Amino acid sequence: MQVPKRFFAVRLLNVIPLLVGLVSPPAMAQAPRPWEMDMQPAFSPMKQGIIDLHNLVLVLITIITLFVGALLVWVCVRYNEKRNPVPSQTSHHTGLEIAWTVIPVLILVVMAIPSFRLIYFLDRTPNPDMTVKVTGHQWYWEYSYPDNGDVDVESRYVHDEDLKPGQLRLLDVDNQLVIPAGKKIRILASSTDVIHSFFIPSLGAQRYAIPGRTIELWLEADKPGVYYGECNQICGQDHSKMPISVHAVTEAEFKTWIEQAKKAASASPEQAPAKSLAKPNVLAAADATGSKEIQR
Repeated sequence: MQVPKRFFAVRLLNVIPLLVGLVSPPAMAQAPRPWEMDMQPAFSPMKQGIIDLHNLVLVLITIITLFVGALLVWVCVRYNEKRNPVPSQTSHHTGLEIAWTVIPVLILVVMAIPSFRLIYFLDRTPNPDMTVKVTGHQWYWEYSYPDNGDVDVESRYVHDEDLKPGQLRLLDVDNQLVIPAGKKIRILASSTDVIHSFFIPSLGAQRYAIPGRTIELWLEADKPGVYYGECNQICGQDHSKMPISVHAVTEAEFKTWIEQAKKAASASPEQAPAKSLAKPNVLAAADATGSKEIQR
């Protein structure tokens, strides 16, 4: 089978940002795309910090690789047997030994300082505006809103035969995790059975959900939209069917959704937590466009 020339052009365009490390990722969907090589673009301050650190390390690695490669070529050419028949008997060089000890230490310091700052930034929830408890089950997610009347929602993936136009297979769910955009959301992750993983690439969020423990992380979506994730910890036979769909809405829309969710829960308390919470009217219009691109 002949590979079209366009394939190589596309691959080259994808590799150039990786080699340079300074090119911002293009505006793209908040879900994985075919042939995607770089990380998903940032829609939160956490993800932007991760990308900045990635680009810094990528530049350092590229410089080191080019330097070592050039040094090897120079040594092979300059000190081969023909050009240098009498090899040097030098066994120690104080300057070189100091250099190849001090320079790597300085490089590690340059990498460590922003790395430690980012780890601390991701680990601490700075004055959260709201708390959501996330519980992993085999095999679905449960979202509780203790600050908003203890609204409790179960989230399951949409079966192939039930997918609507525009919905993504193994990524869209019946009940999304709804949060207000621009607000700091503290997430308390736990599990009732095995280890799960709460992972949303475009928001820079990942924490394990471990039975008997409550682990904290936080989210902050820069703009309204739908952000997809999944459990990336192998948790059993339906591990691939634990997607996460975070729907960031305006503050007014979130208040409306909470009120409607409370009414739905109070109307049928025997079904709490709801297995299929009806989507509020304010989010119904977004269903058809939730999986489309968010333009930066």
